[in-house]
Amino acid sequence: MQSTVLVSSFAEIAREKDIDRDTLQVIIEDVFRAMIKKKYDADDPEAFQIVFNPDNGDYQILHVREVVEDYDLEDPVTQIEYADAVEIDEEYDIEDEVAVKILIEDFGRRAVQAALQTFRQRIRDIEKENIHREYSELIDEIVVGEIYQTRRREVLVLHNKTELVLPRQEQIQKDRYRKGDMLRAVVLDVDRDAGSSPQVIVSRVAPVFIERLFELEVPEIYDGIIEIKKIVRLPGERAKMAVISHDDRVDPVGACVGVKGSRIHAVVRELGGENIDVVPWTDNTIDFIKRSLAPAKPILVELNEDLTPPRARVTVPADEVSMAIGRGGQNIRLASMLTGYELDVYRDIKSDEEDVDIDEFQDVIPAAIIQQLKDIGCDTAKAVLELQPSELARRTGLTDEQAQKITWLMEAEFERDASGEAADNSELVADLAASLETSDLEDVQGDDAPVEADPADASDAEPFSEAAADGASLAGAAAAGSVLEDDTAAPALEGDSADGETFTESDDPAA
Repeated sequence: MQSTVLVSSFAEIAREKDIDRDTLQVIIEDVFRAMIKKKYDADDPEAFQIVFNPDNGDYQILHVREVVEDYDLEDPVTQIEYADAVEIDEEYDIEDEVAVKILIEDFGRRAVQAALQTFRQRIRDIEKENIHREYSELIDEIVVGEIYQTRRREVLVLHNKTELVLPRQEQIQKDRYRKGDMLRAVVLDVDRDAGSSPQVIVSRVAPVFIERLFELEVPEIYDGIIEIKKIVRLPGERAKMAVISHDDRVDPVGACVGVKGSRIHAVVRELGGENIDVVPWTDNTIDFIKRSLAPAKPILVELNEDLTPPRARVTVPADEVSMAIGRGGQNIRLASMLTGYELDVYRDIKSDEEDVDIDEFQDVIPAAIIQQLKDIGCDTAKAVLELQPSELARRTGLTDEQAQKITWLMEAEFERDASGEAADNSELVADLAASLETSDLEDVQGDDAPVEADPADASDAEPFSEAAADGASLAGAAAAGSVLEDDTAAPALEGDSADGETFTESDDPAA
């Protein structure tokens, strides 16, 4: 290989990888010194001088040696005998320095090929370092790239000739990805040890993605006038965002929503129709919990900060229980994530409304199961009936059959004939007793008729607790699955809350 071919290869590769001239010069010097060390078994910078001009590709490798008396040669790398020196130039004398130019061809074809491979490896290492540094600085920032390949578990995106990976768990479930489409996402992480090149992970489900989108659409957020305090989301379904204004003249909710919802609609369209509730931030915990449950309007909030995590008992009007919980428990779950409190929703019961305390069923339901029902907030019969049997089974650990029979038993308590007598459910009680017989539970008493409870003994509020079977609230954690099988969902487009400070975006941005 000729020297001009080698040098032109260096320059071409460097241009492709966008390597600056100083870095290129350092790499080429290192490559040449590796060749010198292999041929001469030495790499003395004084004995071998490398001169390289990266602008035009000119280079020189000079072997510099000191002239010594004949037969006094000790190191052939740094010394040359007088007889050999005068053959190069007759004017050389003892202790003079002789500089001889070394050609690339002198190293041999194998050495040149090895040098080229070394050079390419050094370029790849620098490229990896540049990618890692560049995208590490872009973490939590939006990037826009072109989808060039879709796989079962990931989508590959090209951004500035760099491959970005959108894993399945970072995709919005409703999104559909096609080759050639442009994709917007935030840089989540850069894995430096992911094979031949750093792996850049991007995400569309991270809460910071919504924050960056609002920064693009709302100048007040970008300028720092409005601050986003916290964002929680169920990707593709619903999100809640708490905002505060540092200028009394600027309404944080109104600025985020925009005229006729123009600003928030742009974000919703990017998220595939994901509803966004904009909640005004306040340091008053009770008020903030009330606002976070919008569109429901809680009547009373009672805090219990002795528990870990802290809990809050929220009482709402009877006709707003489903609204406070939301479709599949979305509203209460997001409200718990936003406030940091495990929220238990209780239905406000009028003084003249009939209900039965769960303790009135101790004669027909084992005490251990009674306690399990209380642990999930079901301390009255109607509170149990608020849950679907499947949800009751999941949260208490009972079988579906046992949960169904408990539900039937509660329903039977409210089924009275015209004379006011309780319906005969002795067969149901017997079946329930048989199904609930376990080694660690009390035996069920097989009474012929259920115990009638005095309505005056009913509690003031009927609970719907979002606690899990172990007592921990499902709403405070990102629990999988539906927390309430309720066909009644919150309205698609809600206006302001009770204090006029919460906005819920429509499912259809064009609505």
